[in-house]
Amino acid sequence: MRYVTALSIVIAAAAWAGPAFAYRPFDGTDAAVAAPGELEVELQPGGVQHEQRTRTLIAPWTVLNIGLGEGWEAVFEGRGETPLSPFGPTELIDAGAFLKHVVVPGSLQDKTGPSVATEFGVLLPDSTGTSGTGASWAGIASQRWDWGTVHFNVETLLTREHRADVFVGTILEGPASWKVRPVAEVFYEKEFGLEETVSGLVGLIWQVNDKLSFDVAYRHALTNGHSIDEIRGGLTFAVPLRFEGAHKP
Repeated sequence: MRYVTALSIVIAAAAWAGPAFAYRPFDGTDAAVAAPGELEVELQPGGVQHEQRTRTLIAPWTVLNIGLGEGWEAVFEGRGETPLSPFGPTELIDAGAFLKHVVVPGSLQDKTGPSVATEFGVLLPDSTGTSGTGASWAGIASQRWDWGTVHFNVETLLTREHRADVFVGTILEGPASWKVRPVAEVFYEKEFGLEETVSGLVGLIWQVNDKLSFDVAYRHALTNGHSIDEIRGGLTFAVPLRFEGAHKP
């Protein structure tokens, strides 16, 4: 019953909260999942995007990861966008519900070799406009060494406008043992019949402990030849969904 209540709260929060998957501050993700019975929250309380003559507040951007069992998690995400220049109403966009599974445990699970995961789910309609529902499937491979970590992402989508879309990206991280590590990401995305994007990101992650980190990043992209610049800042934290040893009536 506790899990049903927690799940209801999480779904409601996500509805008021990118791509089909995320790992702060990236557009791609890693081949890891939240521990069973744990809620991991990826939150961007404020970010700014500049595209041509439009400046947009990206907030809140929320990803909620619920550890369901060994190697499985449920993911709910979405983000708010508010045009600042010129000013406009807030939209709730890029919402979705997904399942993620670690197919092959590896270096991210303290084993040898690459970690391999898959994520799949439903893209939900935006709060405005005429968008519908879509679907996505992603494959993720991660490898950690002493000098750093690499995550490789491949995703195929049926967008909310029912167009085919492909995403290919690579994330690079500095040594996991560093409290503050440099990070970078490059990706290519093509929504057939509409747009093509090439993106690069650089940033820092401050790993306070196993349950808390802060991040900041700058992203520059070209979409159909015009520039997009974005500043991202946020945090990731994890809390238990149930507390062992709590009093039971």
